[in-house]
Amino acid sequence: QVQLVESGGGLVQSGGSLRLSCAASGSIFTINRMGWYRQAPGNQRELVAAITSGGSTNYADSVKGRFTISRDSAKKTVYLQMNSLKPEDTAVYYCNLNVPKATLPYVIDYWGKGTLVTVSS
Repeated sequence: QVQLVESGGGLVQSGGSLRLSCAASGSIFTINRMGWYRQAPGNQRELVAAITSGGSTNYADSVKGRFTISRDSAKKTVYLQMNSLKPEDTAVYYCNLNVPKATLPYVIDYWGKGTLVTVSS
């Protein structure tokens, strides 16, 4: 029932900006954390940015100062503003939702289908 719908990916020139959006829907009553991960060919999936229910944020060192994560709690939507984009940012970006669960392991992660961000040099 839980669904994450991503939007905002595309092609942008080096130095440009994009804003990704991820709207969560379904049987969601409590959210621990929402965030963005990315995966480039040959690389492992890595955390880009995350925001907890309390508003605390965490960023990968490679994007600090360039990316900003934010949320709209009422809309259950998380955003990723990406500025000063570099070719190294090219990857599939996945929205992540972490929620509590009644049974082991007491948390569960949901993932979006991914949106491709391509930064040209």
